[in-house]
Amino acid sequence: MKIRDLLGPVSAVLVPFLLFEYLKANPALDVRFFVPRGHFYIVSSVALLATLVAIAVGISGSRVRNIKVSFLSLSFISLAETFTVHGLSTPNFLIHSSHLPGVAAQSSTLLASFWLWLSSLSSDSAFITKLSGMRGGLIPVWTIFIGGIGIAGLLHPHLLDLIPLDQYPINGAITLFVIFLNLLTIYRYYQSYRFSRFPLQKAIIYSCCWLMVAQYIMVAGESWRTSWWLYHFLLLGSMIVMLSGLVKQYAANPSLAMAMKSLFTNDPVERITSCLSPSVKTLILATEAKDTYTAGHNFRVTMYAMRLAEEMKLPPEQLRVLSQGSIVHDVGKINIPDSILNKPGRLTEEERVIIEAHPVKGYEMCRMLGIMREELAIIRSHHEKWDGTGYPDRLKGEQIPLLARIVAVADVYDALTSNRAYRQAWSHDQAIQLLIDNSGSHFDPECVEAWVRVCERDPQVYQYPSFVVGGVYPGLALQSGTSERIPS
Repeated sequence: MKIRDLLGPVSAVLVPFLLFEYLKANPALDVRFFVPRGHFYIVSSVALLATLVAIAVGISGSRVRNIKVSFLSLSFISLAETFTVHGLSTPNFLIHSSHLPGVAAQSSTLLASFWLWLSSLSSDSAFITKLSGMRGGLIPVWTIFIGGIGIAGLLHPHLLDLIPLDQYPINGAITLFVIFLNLLTIYRYYQSYRFSRFPLQKAIIYSCCWLMVAQYIMVAGESWRTSWWLYHFLLLGSMIVMLSGLVKQYAANPSLAMAMKSLFTNDPVERITSCLSPSVKTLILATEAKDTYTAGHNFRVTMYAMRLAEEMKLPPEQLRVLSQGSIVHDVGKINIPDSILNKPGRLTEEERVIIEAHPVKGYEMCRMLGIMREELAIIRSHHEKWDGTGYPDRLKGEQIPLLARIVAVADVYDALTSNRAYRQAWSHDQAIQLLIDNSGSHFDPECVEAWVRVCERDPQVYQYPSFVVGGVYPGLALQSGTSERIPS
């Protein structure tokens, strides 16, 4: 970790913390501002911004297969609903003085921190995989649940006397837990940010910093003092930062009209690119910056794999998984030295070990970006062989995920039929013959048969990608290049 990378987040914590302590140490400055109406408006602003963030993230999450997006939405739904209760329960504004404002404030940072922490976990962990299965109902159920508790609290605030979250020592324990969760979240998002440089990841890091300080001030400050008001502005600032990150992250996305058009297009390029998430697009850019051939190879493999999968009558949801996983299936090659990746001669044993590590490297890279388990299986297992002699896990037969078996056929076909400096491209017939000869050993026989059928029926299937030379979609200059060494 570079020192300059720490300056921003550390300053985001230290500056408000030191300001709070300075105000507390100077009673002349830390005066009492009992302004219920002002409190209501500030809190309402935070709640409104949190709602906007939750809606924006939720809409984005419905368009991409990324469980982390759903968790981010849940984080700010929690903050919005609980902080709304905090504002509505302002003492002597709408209801009488009670524990409700303190309990709601504690709950807002606690729940927001919890869902942000979940969003930082790798998407292939057992718990996240289980939650992924409930992705469709998770947001509405949680929204109704938290909303119901909030309404019950406003109608019967005396019940909160039984849950003194704002009382010592419970509030101290909550503070330590919130700080712990946010430190873990910051660390994990920073590790991902070092690679992807997503604006939203940076925004989350700063938001977590201010959530920690806000929680501390909430507990250590005295209500209505100048120093106590700071935490409200920190939460407001965290929402503004998140909105800014969202705008920067998704500003380049196609319009709704373009998205709708892509649902009904017959153009294979549009069908693939229309459903790519921002994280996948960034991975493609990083791959192309390393090696334009690899980016073009990934795209052609995706086009072949999609047609093969359609021939096998896979459902639309599986096709979407396939498009997102296959287009970054070789992303692990980003860190392989050019001298090995483009070596014209035979690889040494040491060089082959480095090359064969790319499925695992790609898998490790992508699982921390929230790419889901089915896509991760394609990245990790596309070099497995039907007879169990592939890599990295020596899977055999149907142990190999079906989508990875499909990509394996498309991957080798493209490797054979493209030029490299050290080898001329094979003809279509030669490549098909190799696939048939290795059916049942290297490849799933069903996948090979499906590819042969679709190529015989429609030769354009394997001819079309050679005419795709760039401008695949705005901001990404994927190019049809020359091919890699035949996968082993």
